[in-house]
Amino acid sequence: MTGRIHSFQSLGTVDGPGVRAVVFMQGCPLRCKCCHNPDTWDFSGGSEQSAEEVFKRILRCKGYFGEKGGVTVSGGEPLMQAEFVAELFRLCKADGISTCLDTSGCVLNDSVKKLLSLTDLVLLDYKYTNSDDYYNYTKCRIQDVDNFLLYLDDNDIPTWIRQVIIPGLNDSEDSIRKLAEVSGKYKCVKKTELLAFRKLCVEKYEAMKIPFELIDTPEADQDEVRRLQEIIDSEN
Repeated sequence: MTGRIHSFQSLGTVDGPGVRAVVFMQGCPLRCKCCHNPDTWDFSGGSEQSAEEVFKRILRCKGYFGEKGGVTVSGGEPLMQAEFVAELFRLCKADGISTCLDTSGCVLNDSVKKLLSLTDLVLLDYKYTNSDDYYNYTKCRIQDVDNFLLYLDDNDIPTWIRQVIIPGLNDSEDSIRKLAEVSGKYKCVKKTELLAFRKLCVEKYEAMKIPFELIDTPEADQDEVRRLQEIIDSEN
């Protein structure tokens, strides 16, 4: 079985617990206005590789994983190649390697459910806390993400909720408290993590000759993100 791969990171430390090999899948149906990787959108981009080829690359990193590390598959949107990722995770789990899925939760079908049965941890990017902003800034429906999260909860799949904090869009205390409320509703959610909006992606947009719609939005202040994180932590 083959999949389309955007890139591979040998030793990631921000994509789940411990040190992890990170596989970035090619192709994404969303159009998040804060996206850092517009080069992953095109489903025909990247390179075609077999699950066995990718697994062999992961194996070369295994000595660095320790007790907490493993493999994370991100994107793009890995749910768009769920059968391939499931095969990759099957190979990893047979070798005792922890599996983590970094996803928007935009799709839930039989192939995705099979993939989730082989997933040890989900990093769920819960982008906004109201339906209008969710669709306007991502082209994804919040109802689809909530359905995905409910499935994770019903099946006891450990989950970290993550949200990129964007000044003027989702950084109000009201929004943060709503996110804390979402996290608190589901027993599968073990952690809620806030990330600071950055604009390191601007050169990619310029090279691809497409507009970065948040070019005039300031980057998030790290001290403010920490303050908002304290609100989340105090309510969960």
